[in-house]
Amino acid sequence: MPYVSIQVTREGTAPGATSTTPEQKAKLIKGVSDLLFEVLGKPPAATFVVIEEVDMENWGVGGLPVAEYRSQSKPGGS
Repeated sequence: MPYVSIQVTREGTAPGATSTTPEQKAKLIKGVSDLLFEVLGKPPAATFVVIEEVDMENWGVGGLPVAEYRSQSKPGGS
């Protein structure tokens, strides 16, 4: 019984969006389930996929909060 945990920052992928859409989540769940079946032969009915959205202030990379890291990674950032 596979258990897959996907964590994403709570931000939209489209202008004005503030979270991952239900449609995007459904595609992630199906895609992961299909991949586990194709690679390992695990039936989708026995595969659990959990998607957790994490507030931006609770996510970091490179020793910085993710928003600060991104601003420094852009051209013209400090």
